[in-house]
Amino acid sequence: MATIYDVAREAGVSPKTVSRVINGDVLVKAKTRQHVQETIGNLAYIPSNAARAMRSNKTGLVGLMTGAISTSATTPDVSGLPELFIIKSIQRVLSDAGITPLIADTGVDAARAATLVKTFAQHRVEALIYVADFHQQIELPDIPSNGPLLLVNCFDDAGTPCILPDDKAGQQALVNALIHAGHRRIGFITLAPDRIAHQRRLEGYRAALSSAGIPYDPDLVTAAGLHHAGPQEVVLMGDAVSQFMSLKDRPTVLCCGNDRMAMQLYGILRSRGIAVPGDISVAGFDDYKMISETLYPPLTTVVLPYEEMGKRAGEALLNHLRGDDALFAEVISVHGPVVWRQSVTAQSQCVTNTQS
Repeated sequence: MATIYDVAREAGVSPKTVSRVINGDVLVKAKTRQHVQETIGNLAYIPSNAARAMRSNKTGLVGLMTGAISTSATTPDVSGLPELFIIKSIQRVLSDAGITPLIADTGVDAARAATLVKTFAQHRVEALIYVADFHQQIELPDIPSNGPLLLVNCFDDAGTPCILPDDKAGQQALVNALIHAGHRRIGFITLAPDRIAHQRRLEGYRAALSSAGIPYDPDLVTAAGLHHAGPQEVVLMGDAVSQFMSLKDRPTVLCCGNDRMAMQLYGILRSRGIAVPGDISVAGFDDYKMISETLYPPLTTVVLPYEEMGKRAGEALLNHLRGDDALFAEVISVHGPVVWRQSVTAQSQCVTNTQS
């Protein structure tokens, strides 16, 4: 492999002149610059980024830690929409700006972050990003670093800048849309109660009802979502359907904690002879297109804005590295739009006396 000294010797100039050409120094004459550049091409010389980083203290590298790779590979049902969309979006924004993300997986063990930070430090990364596999509060080990740390899809007690999905706003927008379509009896089959998203979405559900002057009815809300799909969750979903259908004033639409649960609900309803949306409407959350667009009828749902969160994270980090912290806020909340499809029909067309 050619070195800067080989280029200098072949071009008949000093190594310092070659260095000046590589770094775009205007002091080099045009004729000399062209000759050195031609020699670099002929020798297939590749400048050392490491050496240039030593001089400028800028490496163009960012360390990205995540648990989403491991969990997405083995348990893709954890939250619905693949968290890898966050990582891909961050990578796209940084790469377009000439920043290279070094990606490492924690293997579902946040404690590994400390070891990974040491590895990143050896490569002299300029910043760190930690992407969680679902919306959660985390407690990272002490990970001292010379650069900033940005959390995505998670938050901590230390007030570290973070990018979070606005679950409350998303659920509120969905319920508002259902109310606008004439629904007043809106059932809600929620995620597991220990999930951050459960509480936020329940707040959004109640806020939408309150704004429309509709009293909150606890009989229309039940938790059935589990951390992993399986027979037990199907049983809980079936119990929820039985509970709702036994009510004197039955719901005209059922909201589900995520699209996976909505897919299970379709099967349960059909097994009981209940048509979607002819007898009851169904809505989800995530817009996991492998589910929402392939179900029949296609599923009305809310976008879990992972791609937008990744974009915001990349932009905030770039601005911080450039000395502008306008986007590097303590908390940036992102919510996605409602995607209206054929699984929901107007209340005037709903049949509310279907037998379970």
